[in-house]
Amino acid sequence: MDVLIHVFVALHVIGIAALLGGFLTQLRAMGGGTARFTPVMLHGALTMLVTGAVLVGLNQADDQSVDNVKIGVKLALLIVILGLVYVKRDEERIDKGLFALVGALTTANVFIAVLWT
Repeated sequence: MDVLIHVFVALHVIGIAALLGGFLTQLRAMGGGTARFTPVMLHGALTMLVTGAVLVGLNQADDQSVDNVKIGVKLALLIVILGLVYVKRDEERIDKGLFALVGALTTANVFIAVLWT
């Protein structure tokens, strides 16, 4: 079971990297007002959602403790991120504030995962 959990943790990290990496590659465009949500950002957020749900299930099946409040906060942030990216994915230009919000929420999600114990 530990190997399976580690595989899904790695996939979850890949999803985070895709979402945050997609955001970071658009920073210069954000300065010019031409930033957009890329498909890799949408796929990264979806990967995070699916692998996160699987990880919660695997950890509970393995009788490990799961902090449901932490998972709920992370899920709420991810749903907001996913909703914004999904709804605005076809627009050529995204408002700077909205684009920065997605980056801030993604970064907050990472810090919650690492620092909330």
